[in-house]
Amino acid sequence: MGEIEGTYRVLQTPGSRLGAHTSVGVSTLEPGQAPSAAAAAGLPGRMQTHLHLRVKLLDDTVEVFAIEPKSDGQVLLTQVWKRLNLMEYDYFGLEFQNVPSFWIWLEPMKPVIRQVRRPKNAMLRLAVKFFPPDPGQLQEEYTRYLFALQLKRDLLEERLSCTDTTAALLTSHLLQSEIGDYDEAQDREHLRVHTYLPRQERSLEKILEFHRKHTGQTPAESDFQVLEVARKLEMYGIRFHKASDREGAKINLAVSHMGVLVFQSTTKINTFNWSRVRKLSFKRKRFLIKLHPEVHGPYQDTLEFLLGSRDECKNFWKICVEYHTFFRLFDQPKPKAKAVFFSRGSSFRYSGRTQKQLVDCVKVGGMKRTPYERRQSKTRMTVRTLTADLPKQSISFTEGMRTFSSPSSTNASFCSVPASPLTPPGLPDIKDSSSSVMGPQAPHVKRPAAERNSGALEGPDATQAPATGHPALRPCQGFSMDSPQLSPSTWKSPLSLSPAFQVTLGPAEQGSSPLLSPVLSDAGGAKMDNEEMKHKCVGADEAYFIAKEILATERTYLKDLEVITVWFRSAVVKEDAMPADLMTLLFSNIDPIYEFHRGFLREVEQRLALWEGPSNTHATGSHQRIGDVLLRNMHHLKQFTSYFQRHDEVLTELEKATKRFKKLETVYREFELQKVCYLPLNTFLLKPVQRLVQYRLLLSRLCGHYAPRHRDYADCRDALKVITEVTSTLQHSLVRLENLQKLTELQRDLVGIENLIAPGREFIREGCLHKLTKKGLQQRMFFLFSDMLLYTSRGVSGTSHFRIRGLLPLHGLLVEESENEWSVPHCFTIYAAQKTIVVAASTQLEKEKWMHDLNTAIEAAKGGGGMTPALPGSTACAPPRRSSDEGSVEQESEEDAHGAQSSLEAQGQHRANATVHVCWYRNTSVSRADHSAAVKNQLSGYLLRKFKNSNGWQKLWVVFTNFCLFFYKTHQDDYPLASLPLLGYRVSVPGEADGIHKEHVFKLQFRSHVYFFRAESKYTCGRWMEVIERASSSPGRAGPPEEEA
Repeated sequence: MGEIEGTYRVLQTPGSRLGAHTSVGVSTLEPGQAPSAAAAAGLPGRMQTHLHLRVKLLDDTVEVFAIEPKSDGQVLLTQVWKRLNLMEYDYFGLEFQNVPSFWIWLEPMKPVIRQVRRPKNAMLRLAVKFFPPDPGQLQEEYTRYLFALQLKRDLLEERLSCTDTTAALLTSHLLQSEIGDYDEAQDREHLRVHTYLPRQERSLEKILEFHRKHTGQTPAESDFQVLEVARKLEMYGIRFHKASDREGAKINLAVSHMGVLVFQSTTKINTFNWSRVRKLSFKRKRFLIKLHPEVHGPYQDTLEFLLGSRDECKNFWKICVEYHTFFRLFDQPKPKAKAVFFSRGSSFRYSGRTQKQLVDCVKVGGMKRTPYERRQSKTRMTVRTLTADLPKQSISFTEGMRTFSSPSSTNASFCSVPASPLTPPGLPDIKDSSSSVMGPQAPHVKRPAAERNSGALEGPDATQAPATGHPALRPCQGFSMDSPQLSPSTWKSPLSLSPAFQVTLGPAEQGSSPLLSPVLSDAGGAKMDNEEMKHKCVGADEAYFIAKEILATERTYLKDLEVITVWFRSAVVKEDAMPADLMTLLFSNIDPIYEFHRGFLREVEQRLALWEGPSNTHATGSHQRIGDVLLRNMHHLKQFTSYFQRHDEVLTELEKATKRFKKLETVYREFELQKVCYLPLNTFLLKPVQRLVQYRLLLSRLCGHYAPRHRDYADCRDALKVITEVTSTLQHSLVRLENLQKLTELQRDLVGIENLIAPGREFIREGCLHKLTKKGLQQRMFFLFSDMLLYTSRGVSGTSHFRIRGLLPLHGLLVEESENEWSVPHCFTIYAAQKTIVVAASTQLEKEKWMHDLNTAIEAAKGGGGMTPALPGSTACAPPRRSSDEGSVEQESEEDAHGAQSSLEAQGQHRANATVHVCWYRNTSVSRADHSAAVKNQLSGYLLRKFKNSNGWQKLWVVFTNFCLFFYKTHQDDYPLASLPLLGYRVSVPGEADGIHKEHVFKLQFRSHVYFFRAESKYTCGRWMEVIERASSSPGRAGPPEEEA
């Protein structure tokens, strides 16, 4: 981020300094008189040797600490940490008020008496200072308990703004932690005496309803649930500092692990990430943010905010310095050397451990975990708590958070969703008795793909025990039920479309999971290094990595199916928006496929866990193979051919229903704005058929790798024959589906055309061209179909729609090169019956693609009969006159300007990574053949990511689909954290100038935007480069997708 500046001067308070010697002067007392007792009390240096300070802890108890009068703040902090026996103390601090409603953090390196006014009367309080984005990184149960108390305080003080439902859910978990299982009379009495929310009475019934569902939950689990719910809120860890911008508008500034945040009221309107900030400084009341030149975009190079006073401005600047150091740096900075004569700027620096140092210290395991007392907890004893052999504090977080053998481990409550109207034949109707309180549940809702374990590929000691019963009651797949080293698993509800659904199934993402901040990247890097060494010993051949690719892509595919079977279903059921016949048609076709792939995923996870197990004769002979699993499941998959063939009917009927029923259309559009729907909704309906093509390609790679005599070759060859037979049957259906899906998507994006979906109409190419007008070259979006050419402009209102500007029927159309005539690079002329337009492409390659596809489509249209009707109100215009001053106008979008290629994180720009918008911003085009190639080139897996100017590597689950990289924290997450559209990006190996000294790294670059990704092996790195190059280079021509045997 660069050097952080600031001005700093110490203002002496009037009066005697505490601890200073009394000045000697002329006595006015008569001989024999002595100073009064009151006067003697004013001599602290003589009469008192310690300064007694009161500290209010997070459980509202008050402790008194005695320190030397001239002691620094660190002395008091150390005493507090020792009194509390707190190990992860760097997350906490002491705050005090010198001015009402203005909290200041106690500085460790500065004397207390120079910070706290009237320290004998002051009340300091313990508080969480640094809020990590993932509370799963808090290793100590006691630390999580204190965090939960902090969130309890924030709820009461209205710092943690949220809906009433979410507030009630948080309160119910706090209630479970403090008084134990639900008892209505005791709950009501406790809530009458204790206040958790400012307006608690109106949420009382919701609190009781939620608390009833937490039966059997231990206090430690309740604390974790509080953190899990709170961390997803926008106001988690946010502390407002009132300010105003240049125009005088009232705003609130805050700082988090990501950077400096700007709020208007409680709505976040901007985020200045640390990677974008070059310098932070302040001058009197002005707080200044200086951005890097390549990322400031539409903003000025230096942003200025005005705070209430110089002290408030300096206080916020100090908080920013500490947050940046704690989350972004590996080591705390060295103290600034004192100037000999005079100094400029503040010498303030963060003096504690950084988060990286803290995590490393905990990982070493040199600290002794000791039991602690929950002073406010009156938890009633239950069967579950009585079976605990050790205090929770003595069990590591990743091992002891959830015991799967406990009968209450699956006690879950979430909104009931009815099963599909038609139960597919051959699939048993499975019900879970543990959820009988909510009524019968659909089997597809009980356990989504999150049930798969996060450690199936990360531990050589994993063993598989036979599991019986409903999947929701089974232990994490790939591990023994009674294993003392259970890997962390995610148990969470998929229904969180609104706060009403934010009832989680249990502790989610337990154990070591990567943070959003790159500060923990080295830890992730070390883990990746260990995995590489393991693979070199256990499964270094290509077949192992192909099997891992099958597993990773199957996890992503199952998550995609859940968008329909779980999330979309819950949305339409909640609003009662879909007709019963359409519900039957949709879910009776996709539910059986979803259930099949859940079982298939479990088998692949089990086989990979055994493959990665200890190397011995038995494992080498039977488990280091995947063909038998694939052959068995490909035979089963063949039985679903009739379901696949009906998907075009499902897509057509769903589109018709959204036009007939306004309520369904509203739900459909609102659902596409949800984070979980990271692609157009109808795209997910194509996934089952597209997955068959991917199976065929993966099996082809396996057969190409194995020698004919290999023990796995015969099974892989037979499985390839089976899946090839299925894909050949569905080839034409897939082409129709992809065309229908694209037309449906464009129908929603284009304004001014009613019936884009017409019999016989096929999509060919979409992309950006510049149209020559009297005003010069104007950017337009062109869409080529089998019967017409449309050109559009971006909506002036800033919406995501494109408005039709012209329609040219292909019948009688003529395309000619005109670069010499108009002196415009890469231009060509399109002649229609009543209109002539001159357009220019961004490159010669783009020009050739457009001309080839236009000429091919025109020849194909000559055999057609009718003319495409003109748009309503369209008028013919004369051919444009040539003008000598017409030139190319480079238009760079706001997205390009400030790095939206890096991650389209703003929900206000949801769907901004759709192909049509990326083509508009990147001045490129995509054809039907490119879309078909993208289907065959999809990949998922863990990668380490590094920005061009950052030091750390961040471990992420990465999904490549639809010309875009989607980034998740782990593979269990329901929606991506960010996305990176790759059209226009180049993939290559880093050069010496890049300064990358790691193996298996590839580089992505578009203009000045550079990213580095590190894979676990040479093979995996090559696969990522291969699929990105094939799908993102846009080499395709128009024409039907080629058939493959």
